[in-house]
Amino acid sequence: MAEPVDVHFLEKAASLTPSGAPLPPGTPGGERLLELFDAQLGSRHLDLAARWLRSEGHGFYTIGSAGHEGNAAVAAALRPDDPALLHYRSGAFFLERARQVPGGNPLRDVLLGLVAAAEEPIAGGRHKVFGSHRLHVIPQTSTIASHLPRALGVAFAIERAARLGVDTPWPRDAVAVCGFGDASANHSTATGAINAAVNCGFQGLPLPLLLVCEDNGIGISVRTPPGWIHAAYGSRPGLAYFHADGCDLADAHAVADQAVRWVRERRRPAFLHLRTVRLMGHAGSDVESAYRTPAELAADLDRDPLPRTARLLVDHGAATADEIIDLYEAKRDEVMSLAAEVADAPRLASAAAVMAPIRTATSTKDVTPESTTPPGTGERVTVAQAINRTLGDLLDERPDLLVFGEDVARKGGVYGVTRGLLKRAGAARVFDTILDEQSILGLALGLGPAGMLPVPEIQYLAYLHNAADQIRGEAATLPFFSSGRYRNPMVVRVPGYAYQKGFGGHFHNDNAVAALRDIPGLVIASPARPDDAAGMLRACVDVAASDGRVCAFLEPIALYHVRDLHEDDDGGWLAPPGGPVPIGRARTYGDGGDLTIVTFANGVRMSLRVARRLEARGVRCRVLDLRWLAPLPVDDLLREARATGAVLIADETRRTGGVSEAVLTALADAGFQGRAVRVASEDSFIPLGDAARHVLLSEDAVEDAAEALLTGRR
Repeated sequence: MAEPVDVHFLEKAASLTPSGAPLPPGTPGGERLLELFDAQLGSRHLDLAARWLRSEGHGFYTIGSAGHEGNAAVAAALRPDDPALLHYRSGAFFLERARQVPGGNPLRDVLLGLVAAAEEPIAGGRHKVFGSHRLHVIPQTSTIASHLPRALGVAFAIERAARLGVDTPWPRDAVAVCGFGDASANHSTATGAINAAVNCGFQGLPLPLLLVCEDNGIGISVRTPPGWIHAAYGSRPGLAYFHADGCDLADAHAVADQAVRWVRERRRPAFLHLRTVRLMGHAGSDVESAYRTPAELAADLDRDPLPRTARLLVDHGAATADEIIDLYEAKRDEVMSLAAEVADAPRLASAAAVMAPIRTATSTKDVTPESTTPPGTGERVTVAQAINRTLGDLLDERPDLLVFGEDVARKGGVYGVTRGLLKRAGAARVFDTILDEQSILGLALGLGPAGMLPVPEIQYLAYLHNAADQIRGEAATLPFFSSGRYRNPMVVRVPGYAYQKGFGGHFHNDNAVAALRDIPGLVIASPARPDDAAGMLRACVDVAASDGRVCAFLEPIALYHVRDLHEDDDGGWLAPPGGPVPIGRARTYGDGGDLTIVTFANGVRMSLRVARRLEARGVRCRVLDLRWLAPLPVDDLLREARATGAVLIADETRRTGGVSEAVLTALADAGFQGRAVRVASEDSFIPLGDAARHVLLSEDAVEDAAEALLTGRR
């Protein structure tokens, strides 16, 4: 059955005659109008083809751009080397951008994405996204405005790179553009990113960002109150506001050109409000009649931008009614021919093919079994001092590296870990941010693709959960959605875990890492000793720089300033900073044959102290510090487990979702025949004060569990 938009356009086009009315101000010339109309037609027929492909069992994606085709005017106002992070209804923008860079076949590329074909040139059949490296379109899913923090970061990176003399893929006067819908404009991610953009402008920081809100008045079935977008963003200090009728190509073209020129010249953020309509529902499965009246649907159909552009063409004398219908049908034939051609295109055929862009960062094979930290030289230091000195050295060695976050610059960090770095590297490379974790990570997400190496700090592990999707849904997925053509290297430093003395409570003693452990491709470092902290930080920076990896560097706060191991003033926890540590390799202490204690972070110090007490009673232990929570050092784990046949996992994270679950699973998967038990913290938030001792892993609990395992007690 024909789609109403299809019938409506043909009826309207057939009845067109020159009106004799003057053309609206800013109307493009006839040839330019035809080019933009071609992008609009291509986008519309891609939407129709998507539904046909789905009905035939070939396609998987039907969220279309119908009603939003006025965004072709935004692409026309920009340059093809302006980085773009697009809305999923940006079909006409994408086609117009592609027209500006000859040599490709964007219609076929989009259709390949609709059928999840392995040859699709950006995501390789992994997802349907608008993206292209040669078109400077960074692929985004853009479902809930989750890409706005990255857009903030891209705009920031354009200017910061120029200040640092770092080359980016974009010219120094580039404008970053980000599209999103009116419903997404209400999401905290959007409001936070826009607030951060305005804050930058308020501080006088250049930020060439054009925010394009394509307002069709509805989010799936939930209406946006009329006038809300204008009320929320139309008079915000520090944010230039432009409004255009996105269904009127002449108006959209004139206003978009004005907005782009404003941002390019002033290097300040602007908000372009395009009033659009949504035709054919949210997606192919959406039955609009269940929540919209026939009158509402008819009113939107009457605002369809395609008949309005056809009217401009006829009034301009650029085309007759018959010629417009011919153009429409010719585009249909072109798109449907391509759709039929790609319908059965080969798809990803194996898990290895699917996972290729997020393969394990570094193989643990072909590394010698002796997994010790390369020895450091010089003064023996604490964990905090080792991280501080390593960051300082990295800033000296890598002019593209930046360190930033809340309180990291002037104060030098809550715990002094970044003290002195501002003076050492300067305010352009070490700087404080606003208190918004999504924006902190968004800056990193923009700096990475711009050619820099961001090392952001999230002040506490509990605060990371406010912004976890910026790692899960944005950072980790970018190489997946771009077949590795786009990378966002970063090393996210996260002070965490429990056991702080005199500074308690859940938000400063969080021990939950499950939200990180299941992110594909993420490298998770968890050092305990000063030499490891230095070497693992270097390893993370190296793999981020060389492979574009995203790394989470979890720093045990309670061990920052520890100096002693067994007795006061023994200096047993001090060490000189070490060299790079192989990713995915553990570290073994001792060679006892009775028991292997597997642990990490604070558990390392506890377990070494327990091992000494057990040794005094004739029990010979070895302690395995996992060091890397992802990729888990399975080979080292199995070697040390088989050496004793008895494994105790001392896990300071929670029993449910904690690291010990993964360790036990790895042992079981490998067919480990020995005894293996675990002792972990309780499934509880961390309370204030001494009550924390009731729910956290302790040395006594580790010792009791070891004795029970060795004596066969339960």
